[in-house]
Formats: sequence, C-alpha cells, structure tokens
Amino acid sequence: MFLNLDQKPPQSVAAVDDSRISVTYGDIVSFAEEFRCVLPKRTLIFIMATNTIGSMLGYTSCLSDGIVPLVLSAHTEKDLYGHLRNLYRPEYLWIPSDMEREFGYERVFSSHGYSLVRTGLTPPDLYSDLALLLPTSGSTGSPKLVRHSYRNIEANAENVSRMFGITPEFRAMAILPMHYTMGLSVIASHLYSGATVLLCGKSMLDKGFWSMLRDGRATILTGVPYSFEILSKMRFFRMDLPDLRIITQGGGRMSDELFRACADYAARTGRQFIATYGQTEGTARMAYLPAELAQTKTGSIGIAEPGGKLSIVDDSGAETFEGEATGEMVYRGENVTLGYATCPEDLMKGDENRGVLHTGDIARRDADGCYYIIGRMKRFLKIFGLRIGLDEVEHIVKSAFDTDCLCSGTDDMLTVRITNPAIKDSVLDLIVEKTKLFHKNIEVLYVDRIERNEAGKAILNKQ
Repeated sequence: MFLNLDQKPPQSVAAVDDSRISVTYGDIVSFAEEFRCVLPKRTLIFIMATNTIGSMLGYTSCLSDGIVPLVLSAHTEKDLYGHLRNLYRPEYLWIPSDMEREFGYERVFSSHGYSLVRTGLTPPDLYSDLALLLPTSGSTGSPKLVRHSYRNIEANAENVSRMFGITPEFRAMAILPMHYTMGLSVIASHLYSGATVLLCGKSMLDKGFWSMLRDGRATILTGVPYSFEILSKMRFFRMDLPDLRIITQGGGRMSDELFRACADYAARTGRQFIATYGQTEGTARMAYLPAELAQTKTGSIGIAEPGGKLSIVDDSGAETFEGEATGEMVYRGENVTLGYATCPEDLMKGDENRGVLHTGDIARRDADGCYYIIGRMKRFLKIFGLRIGLDEVEHIVKSAFDTDCLCSGTDDMLTVRITNPAIKDSVLDLIVEKTKLFHKNIEVLYVDRIERNEAGKAILNKQ
C-alpha cells in the first residue's frame, strides 16, 4: 500500500484536522478499500483540496488504489479549473460536499465532508507509473503540470524522514496547503514515518491556528518565508510552546534578518531550525541546512538531502561536485519527477528526466560544500551591460527595510514595488549603491500590497 500505510499500528492516530476529527492508520486503510469498491479502475481524478481529513483520505486512497489525481486548491479560479478540466478530462472529481451544487455533477459517493462526483468525461490514457499531477510552482493560469511517479513520492518521504529524524512520536503542524508540493511533502513524510499530521486550514491570524499548535502538541512546524514573517510579527519567538522541537522552512529565500531570528530562537530555546530547499519538479525537498550550521551559514540551503546529490554547472559548462563554484545548481535523486505535461497526450510519457534535474537556480557553493541560492536564471535583467538579479534585489531590499518587495522590469528599467511609502528614496539609493545602476534606470513604486498565493509566492499577473 502507498507509503506502507497498512504496516503501521492500525490504532495509532494518523491525522487530526481543524474540526478535531481524527483518523487512525487503520481508518486510512479501510477507507482506501471502500474507495476502491466505489471506484475500482485506474483513471484520472481532480482533487479539489483543503487541509482536512476528507481531502487527505481522497489523496491517500487514490495513491493506494492506482488512481491518478491532479491536486488543485478547492479555491482554484473558475476559468483555470475549467481550462484544466476541458484539457485533461478527469472522469471524476473529489470535492468538498458543500461545493456539489457549484460543480453540478452526479454524486457517486460521499464521506468525511467530501464527495466523489462523475463528470461524464472520457479520461486520457495514463502511463503505468504515473502516480500524481501537480501544477508547476508559480503557475498562473498555465496548464503545465508536473508528472510524479510512485517512487518519486516514496523517495521524498523516505529522504525527509531521515533528514528530520521523524519518529511515530512526531506531531506535524501541516499549515501549508495540500495542493502545494511542500504541503504534500509534510503529509507524506510523516505518514510514512507513522507519525501524526495536524491538518490546519486556519489562517495564522486565527485563534484556531494557535489552539491547534498548542493543544495539538505540535512537535514540528514547517512554513515558507511568508509564514515566518507573519509569525515574527505575532511574537512567535517569545511564545512558550513546550512540545515544539523543530521549525523548518522551505519555499524560497528568507531575509537574512529573519533567518538569523529563526536560528537564534532555536539556539536559545534548545530547538532546531532547519532551512530546506525544493521544487515541485523534485517532489518538494532536495537540500537542507543541518541545524548545527544555522547560526554560521545564514541564508544557506546547505547540502543535498539524504539520498540526493548536488552539483554546479558553471558558465563554461563544466560540472563540479565540490569546491567553491557559482553556476546553475543540478540535483540528482530518485525524487526527481518524470517531466512535464502540457496536454493529455503527455500523460502517457515515461521518465524524461531520469533522475537529473537542472533546477534553473543560480547557486554559489562555498569551501565547506554549502550552497546558497543567488537567483533564478530567468529572473535577470541586463541593463547597459549590467546583469541584475531580481531575486537578489528583492532580498537586499527586504533585508534592509520593513517592507514586502517585488521586482520586475525591462532591459532599460528596473521596477521595484514596495509596500512602505516612507522608504521610497532610501530604497532607490540602496539599489543604486548595490547595483551601480543610474537613478534614471530604476523606478520604485508604492503599492498597498503584493498579491501572493497560499504558499507565499508573488502572483505576477496580479500586481
């Protein structure tokens, strides 16, 4: 069975959600059997996901029963959902029961607040080892999907379990959305380890979030930089949370100030802060900074996760695995996904990546073998011969000022959006100093807010 769920103690609690409903490992196994009776064939299904027991049971049942899910947010924009449905033709949907009328399809089965509905569409043919589909990280209206194999998901779960030393006593606070690759990684790695997942769909500004964190006795909390920015403002680092052992971060680069705050908090309280790096194309996690290096390697993503290997390909095309170097970071491991899909015919494709992922990230490797992400290969401008990394400029601004920041531009103008109107001139002067651009080639704009998705990533077409 998926993640060997049937080999866990059946009476052990596997997950609890906001409603305080819980399921045991035995319940997960029984539900997968019931799901198989209702849907006994391999086909394509869309899971409109929420961080709830019903949503998770649909996911674990699909993976256990050989059904291929595309996991989307239950709040996916109608136009995007309609485009994906018409393109990929799922035979079934697993949706929140209170959304049945909105979708308008025939109900086949209902349980735990979720309903299986039949669309009447004829699904495409599916590659035998295709297990899961996820939208590409940062997609905004794109039909481009990442194709995962069963081994990709299992390898990620095994690697993350080893990386954090997860045991059945762990209680993971799952605040990242289930349709986000890191959110699924939290669920899979802890279920693989026989631990308990605390599925939280509440905002961090909601009392229910804090109630679950404390009363649920969470031992590990995973967030993205945006999560920790909010937690910091809510004085998280001063709170008494006796059960919490590990805080771990992924999903993009933190400001150096926030990174140090997390590292210092962990050192001061006897906890661990573990920064990680990953992509949807690598089944979420690919690198981590060992906790003992958190205070001395600020901003580093560390080393390859257990079972993986990192390298750098420099501008000349030379690939190296050790020593100081800068260039595109490459990852090798069993968690590297099969490839992309942009049309239904692609769902019959096999393993195109063969365990090697060219990340598209520019990284620096120091003399100790630790990696630092500098920026994306595609997020660079070249203004009068100067190569300007947009990620790097955002990092500089957010590290120096209390503001959110998003950069874009053309090959003659760098546009910097900030959310603090009082610092426009100071931001401009700092960027001139750091980039050596002329003032006339930089525009600093004030915006009320920078729209971000549930994973904290900027939605570029909504700025």
